[in-house]
Amino acid sequence: MKKELFLILHDIRSAYNVGAIFRTADGAGVSKIYISGYTPIPPDENKSYKTQADKMIEKTALGAEKSIPWENCKDLKKLLEKLKEEKISIVALEKNDGATDIKKYKTKFPMALILGNEVEGVPVDILQKCDAVVSIPMRGQKESLNVSVAAGIAMYEILG
Repeated sequence: MKKELFLILHDIRSAYNVGAIFRTADGAGVSKIYISGYTPIPPDENKSYKTQADKMIEKTALGAEKSIPWENCKDLKKLLEKLKEEKISIVALEKNDGATDIKKYKTKFPMALILGNEVEGVPVDILQKCDAVVSIPMRGQKESLNVSVAAGIAMYEILG
């Protein structure tokens, strides 16, 4: 059975983080990335002018934005409904009291992993629509990791 992992990048502010996630997703073997909210999207190849965000994504993705299929989704809740209809497990990566340690979570494929805003995380109304919430244990003084770093750890933990 193929381990199919999809990523959902919701309300991620930094184009550098988006590019880094694309690059790691390519290396880990992620099937597709869905982009929602105000997360910056990779530039259109036919675009004559590149924004600062376009350049930031390209700089950190190093071409992975062209090798990983991706889709910009206007309505995250509709996307989650569609994925559930397709029997895709919805899991959020979030630090909260109800989260399961990612190393102890029994992964069910196909799976979509939601990554949220660098400061606010995944919104509560979206967490309520998830089949599970997983977290990466923090052993130091900081409460969380950079979203692109956490995404990398999660992708390799999930896909093995």
